Amino acid sequence: MAQRGRATGRQAGRTPARAAAPAPARTSPTELAARRARFEAVIGPVVAGTGYDLEDLSVKQIGRRHLVQVLIDGDGGVGLDTIAEVSRAVSRALDEAEESGTDLIKGEYQLEVSSPGVDRPLTLPRHWARNTGRLVKVKAGDKTLTGRVTAADADGVTLDVDGAEHALSYDALGPGRVQVEFKRMNEISDEELAEFDDDSSDDDEDFDDDEQDDEGEQR
Repeated sequence: MAQRGRATGRQAGRTPARAAAPAPARTSPTELAARRARFEAVIGPVVAGTGYDLEDLSVKQIGRRHLVQVLIDGDGGVGLDTIAEVSRAVSRALDEAEESGTDLIKGEYQLEVSSPGVDRPLTLPRHWARNTGRLVKVKAGDKTLTGRVTAADADGVTLDVDGAEHALSYDALGPGRVQVEFKRMNEISDEELAEFDDDSSDDDEDFDDDEQDDEGEQR
Protein backbone atom coordinates (compact mmCIF):
# COMPACT_ATOMS: atom_id res chain seq x y z
CA MET A 1 0.00 0.00 0.00
CA ALA A 2 1.40 3.38 -0.96
CA GLN A 3 0.29 6.77 0.29
CA ARG A 4 0.31 9.40 -2.37
CA GLY A 5 -0.55 13.09 -2.74
CA ARG A 6 0.51 16.08 -0.69
CA ALA A 7 0.60 16.04 3.11
CA THR A 8 0.59 19.22 5.17
CA GLY A 9 3.25 19.73 7.85
CA ARG A 10 2.85 21.18 11.34
CA GLN A 11 5.25 23.33 13.37
CA ALA A 12 6.43 22.02 16.73
CA GLY A 13 5.18 23.68 19.87
CA ARG A 14 1.83 24.57 21.32
CA THR A 15 -1.03 25.13 18.95
CA PRO A 16 -3.74 27.60 19.92
CA ALA A 17 -7.12 26.07 20.52
CA ARG A 18 -9.51 26.34 17.64
CA ALA A 19 -12.86 25.03 16.62
CA ALA A 20 -13.00 21.55 15.17
CA ALA A 21 -12.73 21.46 11.40
CA PRO A 22 -15.98 20.74 9.61
CA ALA A 23 -16.49 17.24 8.32
CA PRO A 24 -15.32 16.80 4.72
CA ALA A 25 -18.01 16.98 2.08
CA ARG A 26 -18.96 13.61 0.71
CA THR A 27 -18.01 13.03 -2.90
CA SER A 28 -20.98 12.32 -5.13
CA PRO A 29 -21.25 8.92 -6.87
CA THR A 30 -20.96 10.69 -10.22
CA GLU A 31 -17.65 12.31 -9.26
CA LEU A 32 -16.32 9.03 -7.83
CA ALA A 33 -17.16 7.31 -11.12
CA ALA A 34 -15.35 10.06 -13.04
CA ARG A 35 -12.29 9.70 -10.82
CA ARG A 36 -12.35 5.94 -11.29
CA ALA A 37 -12.37 6.44 -15.06
CA ARG A 38 -9.36 8.77 -14.84
CA PHE A 39 -7.41 6.27 -12.75
CA GLU A 40 -8.39 3.37 -15.02
CA ALA A 41 -7.12 5.25 -18.07
CA VAL A 42 -3.68 5.38 -16.43
CA ILE A 43 -3.62 2.06 -14.55
CA GLY A 44 -5.27 -0.22 -17.14
CA PRO A 45 -2.47 -0.10 -19.76
CA VAL A 46 0.19 -0.52 -17.04
CA VAL A 47 -1.38 -3.70 -15.66
CA ALA A 48 -1.92 -5.08 -19.17
CA GLY A 49 1.72 -4.34 -19.97
CA THR A 50 2.85 -6.57 -17.10
CA GLY A 51 0.85 -9.48 -18.53
CA TYR A 52 -1.98 -9.43 -15.99
CA ASP A 53 -5.65 -8.48 -16.03
CA LEU A 54 -7.16 -5.51 -14.24
CA GLU A 55 -10.10 -7.25 -12.54
CA ASP A 56 -11.45 -4.29 -10.63
CA LEU A 57 -10.62 -0.73 -9.66
CA SER A 58 -12.46 1.28 -7.03
CA VAL A 59 -12.10 4.77 -5.59
CA LYS A 60 -13.56 5.27 -2.11
CA GLN A 61 -13.63 8.29 0.14
CA ILE A 62 -12.47 7.60 3.71
CA GLY A 63 -12.62 10.74 5.81
CA ARG A 64 -10.47 13.38 4.13
CA ARG A 65 -8.58 10.87 2.01
CA HIS A 66 -9.42 8.50 -0.80
CA LEU A 67 -8.53 4.83 -1.16
CA VAL A 68 -7.70 3.57 -4.64
CA GLN A 69 -7.99 -0.23 -4.73
CA VAL A 70 -6.61 -2.20 -7.68
CA LEU A 71 -7.35 -5.92 -8.15
CA ILE A 72 -5.20 -7.89 -10.60
CA ASP A 73 -5.18 -11.54 -11.67
CA GLY A 74 -3.48 -13.86 -14.13
CA ASP A 75 -3.70 -17.40 -15.49
CA GLY A 76 -0.98 -18.63 -13.14
CA GLY A 77 -2.23 -16.72 -10.12
CA VAL A 78 -0.63 -13.70 -8.48
CA GLY A 79 2.15 -13.90 -5.89
CA LEU A 80 3.52 -11.32 -3.48
CA ASP A 81 6.45 -10.51 -5.78
CA THR A 82 4.02 -9.80 -8.61
CA ILE A 83 1.91 -7.57 -6.38
CA ALA A 84 5.01 -5.56 -5.45
CA GLU A 85 6.16 -5.33 -9.07
CA VAL A 86 2.78 -4.15 -10.37
CA SER A 87 2.38 -1.73 -7.45
CA ARG A 88 5.70 -0.05 -8.31
CA ALA A 89 4.80 0.16 -11.99
CA VAL A 90 1.39 1.67 -11.23
CA SER A 91 2.92 4.14 -8.77
CA ARG A 92 5.42 5.33 -11.38
CA ALA A 93 2.66 5.75 -13.96
CA LEU A 94 0.56 7.80 -11.55
CA ASP A 95 3.56 10.02 -10.77
CA GLU A 96 4.14 10.63 -14.48
CA ALA A 97 0.45 11.36 -15.05
CA GLU A 98 0.39 13.93 -12.26
CA GLU A 99 3.61 15.55 -13.49
CA SER A 100 2.11 15.87 -16.98
CA GLY A 101 -0.87 17.75 -15.53
CA THR A 102 -3.47 14.98 -15.37
CA ASP A 103 -6.03 15.83 -12.68
CA LEU A 104 -6.46 12.45 -10.99
CA ILE A 105 -7.76 13.47 -7.59
CA LYS A 106 -7.52 16.35 -5.14
CA GLY A 107 -5.62 15.85 -1.89
CA GLU A 108 -4.11 12.63 -0.57
CA TYR A 109 -4.98 9.11 -1.55
CA GLN A 110 -3.72 5.62 -0.78
CA LEU A 111 -2.93 3.08 -3.48
CA GLU A 112 -3.65 -0.57 -2.67
CA VAL A 113 -2.81 -3.35 -5.15
CA SER A 114 -3.97 -6.90 -4.39
CA SER A 115 -5.39 -10.06 -5.96
CA PRO A 116 -8.99 -11.29 -5.74
CA GLY A 117 -9.81 -13.76 -2.99
CA VAL A 118 -11.52 -17.11 -3.38
CA ASP A 119 -14.86 -15.43 -2.64
CA ARG A 120 -14.64 -13.32 -5.81
CA PRO A 121 -17.70 -14.10 -8.02
CA LEU A 122 -16.99 -15.76 -11.37
CA THR A 123 -18.55 -13.50 -14.00
CA LEU A 124 -16.21 -13.64 -17.01
CA PRO A 125 -15.03 -16.58 -19.16
CA ARG A 126 -11.46 -16.18 -17.89
CA HIS A 127 -12.68 -16.46 -14.30
CA TRP A 128 -14.23 -19.85 -15.04
CA ALA A 129 -11.19 -21.05 -17.00
CA ARG A 130 -8.85 -20.16 -14.15
CA ASN A 131 -10.96 -22.23 -11.76
CA THR A 132 -10.99 -25.43 -13.81
CA GLY A 133 -10.97 -28.38 -11.41
CA ARG A 134 -12.59 -26.49 -8.56
CA LEU A 135 -16.01 -26.99 -7.03
CA VAL A 136 -18.35 -24.13 -7.91
CA LYS A 137 -21.90 -23.20 -6.92
CA VAL A 138 -23.95 -21.31 -9.48
CA LYS A 139 -27.56 -20.46 -10.28
CA ALA A 140 -28.69 -21.73 -13.69
CA GLY A 141 -32.22 -20.61 -14.46
CA ASP A 142 -34.46 -21.73 -11.60
CA LYS A 143 -31.90 -24.28 -10.37
CA THR A 144 -28.83 -23.97 -8.19
CA LEU A 145 -26.03 -26.30 -9.26
CA THR A 146 -22.92 -27.32 -7.35
CA GLY A 147 -20.38 -29.04 -9.55
CA ARG A 148 -16.75 -29.24 -10.57
CA VAL A 149 -15.54 -27.16 -13.50
CA THR A 150 -14.18 -29.59 -16.10
CA ALA A 151 -13.88 -27.19 -19.05
CA ALA A 152 -14.44 -23.54 -19.89
CA ASP A 153 -14.08 -21.55 -23.10
CA ALA A 154 -15.34 -18.29 -24.58
CA ASP A 155 -18.90 -19.59 -24.95
CA GLY A 156 -19.63 -21.55 -21.80
CA VAL A 157 -18.57 -23.89 -19.04
CA THR A 158 -18.94 -27.62 -18.37
CA LEU A 159 -19.78 -28.71 -14.83
CA ASP A 160 -19.59 -32.22 -13.41
CA VAL A 161 -22.58 -32.46 -11.06
CA ASP A 162 -22.65 -35.79 -9.20
CA GLY A 163 -21.03 -37.56 -12.14
CA ALA A 164 -23.25 -36.00 -14.81
CA GLU A 165 -21.78 -33.34 -17.08
CA HIS A 166 -23.74 -30.16 -17.79
CA ALA A 167 -22.67 -27.89 -20.67
CA LEU A 168 -23.93 -24.39 -19.86
CA SER A 169 -23.68 -21.09 -21.70
CA TYR A 170 -22.63 -18.05 -19.70
CA ASP A 171 -25.86 -16.28 -20.66
CA ALA A 172 -27.81 -18.87 -18.66
CA LEU A 173 -25.65 -18.53 -15.54
CA GLY A 174 -25.50 -16.16 -12.64
CA PRO A 175 -22.21 -15.38 -10.87
CA GLY A 176 -20.36 -18.53 -9.80
CA ARG A 177 -18.94 -19.02 -6.31
CA VAL A 178 -15.94 -21.24 -5.60
CA GLN A 179 -16.64 -23.64 -2.73
CA VAL A 180 -14.02 -24.30 -0.07
CA GLU A 181 -13.23 -28.03 0.14
CA PHE A 182 -11.64 -30.13 2.86
CA LYS A 183 -9.94 -33.40 1.95
CA ARG A 184 -11.43 -36.62 3.24
CA MET A 185 -9.06 -39.23 4.66
CA ASN A 186 -9.58 -41.55 1.67
CA GLU A 187 -8.51 -38.72 -0.68
CA ILE A 188 -5.15 -38.14 1.01
CA SER A 189 -2.30 -39.76 -0.91
CA ASP A 190 0.16 -42.23 0.63
CA GLU A 191 2.94 -39.67 0.15
CA GLU A 192 1.03 -37.04 2.16
CA LEU A 193 0.34 -39.58 4.92
CA ALA A 194 4.04 -40.55 5.01
CA GLU A 195 5.05 -36.90 5.37
CA PHE A 196 2.56 -36.49 8.21
CA ASP A 197 3.95 -39.59 9.99
CA ASP A 198 7.53 -38.31 9.63
CA ASP A 199 6.56 -34.93 11.10
CA SER A 200 4.75 -36.63 13.99
CA SER A 201 7.80 -38.81 14.75
CA ASP A 202 10.05 -35.76 14.87
CA ASP A 203 7.65 -34.05 17.27
CA ASP A 204 7.58 -37.14 19.52
CA GLU A 205 11.39 -37.28 19.62
CA ASP A 206 11.59 -33.61 20.55
CA PHE A 207 9.01 -34.18 23.29
CA ASP A 208 10.98 -37.16 24.69
CA ASP A 209 14.20 -35.11 24.69
CA ASP A 210 12.46 -32.34 26.63
CA GLU A 211 11.22 -34.84 29.22
CA GLN A 212 14.72 -36.27 29.70
CA ASP A 213 16.17 -32.79 30.14
CA ASP A 214 13.55 -31.98 32.77
CA GLU A 215 14.26 -35.20 34.67
CA GLY A 216 18.01 -34.56 34.56
CA GLU A 217 17.54 -31.11 36.07
CA GLN A 218 15.41 -32.48 38.89
CA ARG A 219 17.96 -35.14 39.92
